[in-house]
Amino acid sequence: MSEAIKLKRATYHLWTFTISKLISSFGAQVYSFAISFYILQLTGSATSFATNLICSILPRTLMAPFAGYVADKYSRKTIVITAQIATTLAIGGLLTVSLVSGLSLIAIYTTTVILSITSTFSGVTFTSSITGLVDEKRIQKAMSMNQMSISFAAIASPAAGGLLYGTVTMPVFLIIYMIASSTAVLLESTMNFTLFAKRKEVVEGEPKESMLQSMKAGLSYLRLQSLIMTIIWISLVINFLFGAFQVGYSFILIEKMKMESTHFGITEGAFAVGMLLMSIYMSVRKEFKYPLLIGKWGIVSMGFVMGAVALPLLVTFQYNGMFAFYAVLMFSFGILMIFINTPIQVMMQKMIDDDYKGRVFSILETMAMALMPLGMVLFGFLYDVLPAQWILIASSAVLIIVVFIMARPSVVRKAHPELDKTKVVKPEIVHEQ
Repeated sequence: MSEAIKLKRATYHLWTFTISKLISSFGAQVYSFAISFYILQLTGSATSFATNLICSILPRTLMAPFAGYVADKYSRKTIVITAQIATTLAIGGLLTVSLVSGLSLIAIYTTTVILSITSTFSGVTFTSSITGLVDEKRIQKAMSMNQMSISFAAIASPAAGGLLYGTVTMPVFLIIYMIASSTAVLLESTMNFTLFAKRKEVVEGEPKESMLQSMKAGLSYLRLQSLIMTIIWISLVINFLFGAFQVGYSFILIEKMKMESTHFGITEGAFAVGMLLMSIYMSVRKEFKYPLLIGKWGIVSMGFVMGAVALPLLVTFQYNGMFAFYAVLMFSFGILMIFINTPIQVMMQKMIDDDYKGRVFSILETMAMALMPLGMVLFGFLYDVLPAQWILIASSAVLIIVVFIMARPSVVRKAHPELDKTKVVKPEIVHEQ
């Protein structure tokens, strides 16, 4: 295949990938919105609602390592399409149950578990396939457009979900999701996942690795990649400390500041708008020359924004001023999230070998998914016993200090040797004969 045809095909992939992600993300979030409302209306129990969240988080944590192994060993196109078909069938099963005997909590929990597993396999495999779908120069564009579709779905789905929930029945909701999922299957089936892939071909007669051996090989590969390990550790610290922000933000605004639900919703929407606008900007600008340096200062800025959430607890604000302050803060947080994630993800896509991408990204997802609930539980307890402002300020300080230590100048120079201005090339001395 000629280079011009491959580039044309890569452009097609960019748009197909984005539209497919938008459709499936939008469908999933509208479904999640509707099911959450349905459970609360059916039971009025926070425990039932929390159980559904656990049914979503726990399978992702447990299945991510297997998803990574499968993504590295089998056809990525087959995995993505199979996962999407399984999603469609699971929703079809829930639709059948709702029409035959009415929705029950067991049926909802079972479907949530299946959807969590399929989205894990699909997500890890799609992330591992970026460098196979598009040319190297447009990896940042692909990552940005992917984030753009997720951000747009995050903004539009609560509005669409709220509108539909009041006007249509639950079976209609499920039919809409099935149509969205089926459309995603059709789009994904037209994509060539090996267009730019650099995976090693399987040699006939070569002994095959077991799943355990393959996972060990993935961990061994990671241990040899000190820069990737540094990025992963920084990501885990962020995910853990992010629990202080996630729990504290809602607690401070609703409990301490007594903010109206409509205004609280607008501040949350400002976060998604910030992410969307930054994703659009990232999709059209050229790649950053020093992604780790950009990521480092982005995380430091995020630490200051996180600490600033506590400011209205220390200084008196008028209600409108407080609302505007938090809206701007969340908008900034959304911008910083993409400003940090996109360059780092592009860097990792280029650094990790194609044959190990699935396992590396799945290890990262497993550890992050395990740490987030732990962080939320720990900070939930701390907010009940300690002043909220000091928890946030301490967490933001720890985040900034950890980043300065883990992404110290020597580590950044290792990632970007051209930043090392101490290296002076000595001129060659020519001895006259």
